[in-house]
Amino acid sequence: MADTDTKGAAVEATRTPSTTSEEERRRELLASFTPEDDKRIRKKIDRRFLWLISMMYLIKTIDYTNAASVKVLQVGEDRNIMTELNMNANEYNWVQSIYFISYIVFEVPSNMALKRLTPRLWQSRIMLTWGIVLACHAAVQNKEALYALRFLLGLCEAGMFPGIAAQLCGWYRSDEMGTPIMWMFGFQNTSGIVGSLLTYGISYMNGMQGLSAWRWVYLLEGLFTILFAGLVYLVLPDWPKSARTRKWLTEREQEYVEARLSENAPKTADANFSLAEVLDALKDPRTYSFMISQVLVNFAGYALSWQLPTITTSLGFAGLPRNQLLNIPPAAASVLAIVFSGWYMKRAYMTRPAFIMYWTMGPHLLFFVLLAVLDDKVGIYIACVFGTMYHAVYFIPFWAWRSSSLKGTTGSAFTLAFQSCVGQVGGVVGPQLFQDQFAHNGYKTPFAICAAAVGGSILANGWTWWLTRNVEYDVLRVQRLRIREEREGRIYAGEDIQVYQEREFYDAVGRRVDG
Repeated sequence: MADTDTKGAAVEATRTPSTTSEEERRRELLASFTPEDDKRIRKKIDRRFLWLISMMYLIKTIDYTNAASVKVLQVGEDRNIMTELNMNANEYNWVQSIYFISYIVFEVPSNMALKRLTPRLWQSRIMLTWGIVLACHAAVQNKEALYALRFLLGLCEAGMFPGIAAQLCGWYRSDEMGTPIMWMFGFQNTSGIVGSLLTYGISYMNGMQGLSAWRWVYLLEGLFTILFAGLVYLVLPDWPKSARTRKWLTEREQEYVEARLSENAPKTADANFSLAEVLDALKDPRTYSFMISQVLVNFAGYALSWQLPTITTSLGFAGLPRNQLLNIPPAAASVLAIVFSGWYMKRAYMTRPAFIMYWTMGPHLLFFVLLAVLDDKVGIYIACVFGTMYHAVYFIPFWAWRSSSLKGTTGSAFTLAFQSCVGQVGGVVGPQLFQDQFAHNGYKTPFAICAAAVGGSILANGWTWWLTRNVEYDVLRVQRLRIREEREGRIYAGEDIQVYQEREFYDAVGRRVDG
């Protein structure tokens, strides 16, 4: 049964404790747990989520980026995908763009079904259907069929990442979100290692059973995704107070998990849909500032990731099929940098936007500029490694930062899906930059455009930092208090982060006024 606006408003009203006694009960519950209890419960949650969601994101990334890898499988030979399907490079760029077009269209509708159908059911459906579609890629005989399947692949995959992110907001505090995000993006970037090794190994199956190597890539990876969907159905939790959660958390632990969350976090008892939360998200300027930042960073990052196998192959450092192994160093560097990023943020040295601006955006811009001006092959490869690395690191603090101003179950699901779907515009446009007419000078013009996009993202991140300055400082302040209390053997039960009525630490021009 559809929920009314009145129900949504009622749920919204529960976000702020209505009486002092309610807040006192929350504090008493928190104070009744020890840091050892907290670690034990959080380890249970981590064991349920971290490996599973990381593998989901790893598989998802391998499954959609393999189009770039198979492009250079048996390149120049009869069994190359572009040769078999009679496609040129410009036509093949649409393989990635079409995928993102459907991803954009269906991202929001997919995430709106998350609460009603439960994360476990919806995420396992997503993996099952995209695995089937991916396996069907092995049967295509012309470019039109490939385009159609890429559209269906984006449709089926839509909602996976924002769905996971929205669900995590109901289990992890904003200041803790760096950990699951680090795991997801760390595993995502190992996809460059795993995917390259898989493609390298499968290349030796070329011609087996009459199938080209690229067809074996799609078939085997699709079948594995189908099988993994069953594991997602069996293992993925729903919400802290869902009936299934009682199998591994006591009722008192379930209460504790939600009590320790900040006021804006999704709750199990929230309505399946609240129009008020959707409208609030659409009126919030932070929705658009985060969105612009993501679009511009994705524009440059997707362009580089799409062209990376072609660039590394063209440098001539390794012949076929060892050219696939040149994609491993950029992925490995990204994983190491992501692990450092997660470690650094857990210590609350600075706010997430400060980390982004001071540690990632400048180097990110520098290496795209180098790609636009360098002629030296070694220099180009090094710029590819570090450009990929800084692009990957950006999203660890970014998504943790984004979680701090989300509001409610519907609001979180809608905002993340809306932002993500628009953010994927970079995935549509980025591959289209690498047209044949820019190949003569190593695609310097596309990389110059990417550098300009990164420069624009620096401005967008600065605007977003200003819009979130009070909430982000509040997150940092509470995170430091929680760390101090834990060191002294207590659970922090004091005043938590305020999102609906923000505390004011900085005034309208950014001057410190409190704290």
